[in-house]
Amino acid sequence: MKHVGILAHSAEGATLCYRTMWMEGVRRLGAHQHPEITLTGVAMAGALDDWERGDLAALRALFVRDVQKLAAAGAEFFVCPDNTAHIALEADGAPFPIPCLHIGEVVADQAQRESRRKVGILGTKWTMTGPVYPGALGRREIAWAIPDEADRKTIDDSIFGELCLGVFTEKSREAYVRVIDKLAGQGCDAVALVCTEIPLLITEEVSPLPILDSTRLLARAAIEVAIGERPMPGWYGGPVAERMAAE
Repeated sequence: MKHVGILAHSAEGATLCYRTMWMEGVRRLGAHQHPEITLTGVAMAGALDDWERGDLAALRALFVRDVQKLAAAGAEFFVCPDNTAHIALEADGAPFPIPCLHIGEVVADQAQRESRRKVGILGTKWTMTGPVYPGALGRREIAWAIPDEADRKTIDDSIFGELCLGVFTEKSREAYVRVIDKLAGQGCDAVALVCTEIPLLITEEVSPLPILDSTRLLARAAIEVAIGERPMPGWYGGPVAERMAAE
């Protein structure tokens, strides 16, 4: 089995990803069995100013240091259960020492398998307005939509003020449900929960739309790679579209 690395950026999402991985290992391989998993990540607080400045080079350098730690620990590939981080991971720079299983590509692949036509995007303000999901969905000819500015602020405020701190309230759940209902009104036939903490708040049972749970989809895909049911990823950072064109 392959050794999996987890590059954490936000703690709750990384914790859910790790837990899902070992549970999926048990489900597929038997009691108390799963691939080796190594997790690393510095506190997110030190990166927030860089996000506000849009300093992708500084952010990428931060993440590369953690990838190097994972490689030194023996990880053969890694995942980053933080959708916003992929904006920086997709920026130009030296190749990662080990390949990364790209969360956006995993989610978009699932949307394609489900024959989704238009997907709502819920995440941080950077993810909702950034290039990762328009790129991943667009390469599969899947349309997408994001909430309006006021709703984007509501979502972003709840992510950083509550979800990333382990706070999950009924008030926020109701706000998310209202936003998802609006996305349904825009013609979306699924909603991508692409902040890795959102699946801890919003489930299929409460969502007005079918959900694409980025955290659990990524974790399960990583286990598939580790046990040989899915090819090793070939992405070593940088623009995803360029790599796909080269292939």
